[in-house]
Amino acid sequence: MQNINEIENLIKLISKLPGLGPKSAKRIVLKLINNRDELIKPMAKTLAEVYKNISRCKICGTLKVISIECSYKDCKILEKKYDKICVVENISDQWSIEDSNIYKGYFHILGGTISSVGQRKEDLLINSLVERVNRDKIEEVILATSATVEGQTTAYYIQNSLKNSKAKVTKLAQGLPVGGEIESLDDGTLFSAFKNRSKINSNSK
Repeated sequence: MQNINEIENLIKLISKLPGLGPKSAKRIVLKLINNRDELIKPMAKTLAEVYKNISRCKICGTLKVISIECSYKDCKILEKKYDKICVVENISDQWSIEDSNIYKGYFHILGGTISSVGQRKEDLLINSLVERVNRDKIEEVILATSATVEGQTTAYYIQNSLKNSKAKVTKLAQGLPVGGEIESLDDGTLFSAFKNRSKINSNSK
């Protein structure tokens, strides 16, 4: 195949997506090229709109429209009132839990784990989590981090950060397999993990 810079660059970009390698990326690129008007044109437009209009909330970490301003005193995307916050690593984890319909409450998306490559504690939304717990009089913080070394390290750090709060801190039960990531779990496993979650601090009411 003749080397065309635009094609090669597109293959490299697509191969960076989760679960895709160079071979899969090449197949996707060929599919796109063979469907220029049906796929490339609307996809390019939609990606440009997402880049322009969508960002992560600086408080809770979820996706929001850029025009919506967030502040610690008035996060406009949190209109409902709950007494629980479920802490997850990534937005994909939030979506998995939402799709299972096993939890009703706030979410807080950290944006990774402490031990992730190049990820510092300061880069995660832990300080804003503490602010939310104290400000909104949260009664329970559910740590739904993955059962990996990184996930458990992050959970321990959050637990320690919340030691002066009045909220009960709980973690998902043993239904979560060791090394398991939230987004890859089936609804039954998630249901069991949430239902049988356990307290991990002494600040319970």
